[in-house]
Amino acid sequence: MTRVEDWHIYTGTGQPRAEVDLRTDLPEPPPWRSFQGGPALPVPIGAEHDNTRRIGAPGADTSYPADRHEIDMVNAALLLRRPLLVTGGPGTGKTSLAFRVARELSLGPVLTWPVTSGTKLRQDGLYEYDAIGRVHASSARASGVVDEPTDIGDFVHLGPLGTALLPYELPRVLVIDEIDKADLALPNDLLAVLEDGEYLVRELARIARRTPKVVVHTADPGGSAEITEGRVTCRAFPFIVFTSNREREFPPAFLRRTLQLEMQPPNEEQLASMVAAHFRDASDGSTELIRKFLRRSESENGLAIDQLLNTVQLATSSGLTADRIAWERLRDALWHRLSTTGFE
Repeated sequence: MTRVEDWHIYTGTGQPRAEVDLRTDLPEPPPWRSFQGGPALPVPIGAEHDNTRRIGAPGADTSYPADRHEIDMVNAALLLRRPLLVTGGPGTGKTSLAFRVARELSLGPVLTWPVTSGTKLRQDGLYEYDAIGRVHASSARASGVVDEPTDIGDFVHLGPLGTALLPYELPRVLVIDEIDKADLALPNDLLAVLEDGEYLVRELARIARRTPKVVVHTADPGGSAEITEGRVTCRAFPFIVFTSNREREFPPAFLRRTLQLEMQPPNEEQLASMVAAHFRDASDGSTELIRKFLRRSESENGLAIDQLLNTVQLATSSGLTADRIAWERLRDALWHRLSTTGFE
C-alpha cells in the first residue's frame, strides 16, 4: 500500500473522498501562478457515468494502487498549478489518470481535447465563432421564415481549454490527448495561454462597449457561461494532463511550463484492480488470464489495457471458453502486437 504523505491531496486511489474539500485543503498557489478571474463558478456535476466508463465503478475494494512517483507528480502539479505532461506506451493509463484525479477530488466532469495534425488552438481549443450561422439566422429571421435567435452568444462555443479556463472555484480537469500528433506550432501557441491563464474572445471584445456581458455555450453538455468584455480569466488554474506517446520532441519553452511523468506499464496487482473495477463478478480465472497477458505483453513489446479488458469481457459474458482451441485462437487475435517498437 502506497504511504500517504502529509502534503498529498491526491492519494492515488481514484475513489471519492468525502473528507477532502479543495476549497480549504488546496494550499494557495505560488504568487506567479495566482489568477483573479471571477465571479467564481461552481464546478458542474454529473461526471460519474464517464468516470465509470473510463476507470470502472467506484468502491474501496477496487482501488487502483497507484505508483508513488505518479502520486507525487500529480500532487506537485496541483500545488504548483502547472500542467502535467504524461508519456508512456499505449494502454499504460495516461488518460485514465485524469479521471482518477477528478473522481477522488470531486472536480466534476473531465474535459477532453483530442489532438490531430490539423488541430488549431483558437477554434479547436479555446472557442469557435459561427459567423456564417449567425448570418443565416439573421436572414431567416428578417424574412420571417423562422424566429431564429441572433444574439452573438448563441454562436460562440467555448472549446475544452476555453471552458477549463473559466473562473471555476475549483480546478477543472482537462485532458489534451496525444499532443505529439499536433502541428509543430501548437505547443508554442499554447505557451501564452498556459502562462497567463486567460484569453480573449475577439468577437465579443469588439462589442464590449454596447454589450459588455454575453452568455455563450461551453464544452459541457448544455453548459453556458457569461463572459464580460470578451475576456476569460481563470480563478483556479485547471489540472491539465497532456498525453504523449513519445512520437516527437517538444520545444524547451513548452517543457519548462510543464511537469513530466513517465507512466510505467501496470503490474499484476494493478491489472487485477482494473479488472475488478470493471467486472465485479469476474471469476477467479481472471488471475491466470492476467498473468498470461503480462507474459504476452512482454513478448510483444507492450500491449494495451483495453486488450485485456476486451478479453475478460468475452471470457465472462459468453461460452467461448468452453471450446479451448477456439478460445485461445481468439485470445491471441485480441492480443495482437501494437507496433514494432511497442508504441503507437
